[in-house]
Amino acid sequence: MGVIVNRLIESPRWRMEVPVMHRVFARFLVLALVVAMVACSSKRPPPPRNLPVATPSTTVGPGDMFEVHVMGENLPKDFRVQPDGSISFPYLDKLQVAGLEPQQIEELIKTKLKAAKILLEPQVSVVVRTYTSKKVTVIGQVTRPGNLPFTEGMKLVEAISLSGWFTPIADSNHIILTRQVVDKKTVTAIISVDAITDGAQQDIPLQAGDTIKVEQKVF
Repeated sequence: MGVIVNRLIESPRWRMEVPVMHRVFARFLVLALVVAMVACSSKRPPPPRNLPVATPSTTVGPGDMFEVHVMGENLPKDFRVQPDGSISFPYLDKLQVAGLEPQQIEELIKTKLKAAKILLEPQVSVVVRTYTSKKVTVIGQVTRPGNLPFTEGMKLVEAISLSGWFTPIADSNHIILTRQVVDKKTVTAIISVDAITDGAQQDIPLQAGDTIKVEQKVF
């Protein structure tokens, strides 16, 4: 923009029709505008203070894999949660496990085995192997927008890196993170990845269900 205006100021017609003082004033305005634009683009938002701390989530959902060990019994160990949220367990009907913690699945299997009089005092343990139902979403100006499998300990910079990093027109100084809290409400925070990568701010731990939006620079 400054280059275009400067060319206009330097044009012969402009020099003939506009007094010298007006041309000087126009140059001053162009310089002030450029300085203001640079200052606005480099201003970093402070660390987010309204963003709730990321809470771990170990409930299972469709697609997740877990192992079940029943002490003293030679039963299948590996189970994948079906799209309807269930698993098929030996000697039992389908068990609805979606939304349950591993400890709750253990108690469910124990209760069902005892109720069916298959085992008197079953000892059951459940270990989740992979969570594929938990995701974070990255949209906007990244190379590969979309959903990412969530892993405990994932942070903001890692998620953007897994999405192929920023496009040339991304505003890495103005990232919008939306997080779901209680009662299905959401909280939104503005984060500067530039400040994080420069070491001026701490990286942001994510939680399952977070949405990261990378906006376009304002030219």
